[in-house]
Amino acid sequence: MKEPKLEDIVIRLERLEKTVLTAKRPQEPRRSDEAFVGPSGGVHLLISQGFFKTKRRLGEVRTSLAKYGYHYGAPQVQTALNRLSTRTGPLAVFKEGGKKIYVRRK
Repeated sequence: MKEPKLEDIVIRLERLEKTVLTAKRPQEPRRSDEAFVGPSGGVHLLISQGFFKTKRRLGEVRTSLAKYGYHYGAPQVQTALNRLSTRTGPLAVFKEGGKKIYVRRK
């Protein structure tokens, strides 16, 4: 076996350090035309317009989404609402009369 030269080891070490220790590039912000795409984008649009300042049911959300051209079924909108109503999400959810109610977090 051939012994590695000191220069070869230094070159290899510099390459490894460059790969491992490089600073992450900051992510570019989303373009505004891509910000409100899909069912969750429609819900984000409603959030940005203050729609969830009062309690809202799924039917009300779907009706309002349809006014903006978002025509999705109840399961798709429900999934978007559920994903946005996590502990750290922008919406809060609770049950009233056995139905889920969504409202903007304060």
